[in-house]
Amino acid sequence: MSQNNLYPIFLKPESLQFLIVGGGNVGLEKLTFLLKSSPNAKVNLIGKSIGEGILQLAAQHDHVFLQERSFNQHDLIGVNVLVLATENNSINRSIHKMAKARGVLVNVADTPDLCDFYMGSIVTKGDLKIGISTNGMSPTLAKRMRQMLEEVLPDDLHQLILNLNRYRNSLKGDFQSKVKALNSITKKLIA
Repeated sequence: MSQNNLYPIFLKPESLQFLIVGGGNVGLEKLTFLLKSSPNAKVNLIGKSIGEGILQLAAQHDHVFLQERSFNQHDLIGVNVLVLATENNSINRSIHKMAKARGVLVNVADTPDLCDFYMGSIVTKGDLKIGISTNGMSPTLAKRMRQMLEEVLPDDLHQLILNLNRYRNSLKGDFQSKVKALNSITKKLIA
């Protein structure tokens, strides 16, 4: 039986520099996904040709900068996270090699063996965010799970989170006593 050994983390894209290479449909999909979850992400997108969808999306976000030209190795300076979406496997592999030499985290569209991370499906309800991964094996299943959770989870979860945060902040004592008090209250959620 296979095991998913990925370690889920939640990045703060507004404090990192993202680079997407590819101005076609795959680049649009990756940019859309990133901005849906993190509208203030700092993104540079480079593509020989940039599609209309990307132009429209970038126009709605002040932190997205487009450059219609070929990739240059100097484009990696200052980049923390790279998403390769050129639809050309040899170009993706070449840029991947340059990025890894600089210690940049890389996602290569539809090439799991070259990915440091996957862009899984995300469910967002206010401050609640749930990441879904199939270890890169079935993005379609992850999408369906997202759709199901979006339907099942109530829209007012944000208020519950705010109330629990206020309660947590009012608690006195050490870490263990706070955890015990919060566990006591939230246990009722699954009863």
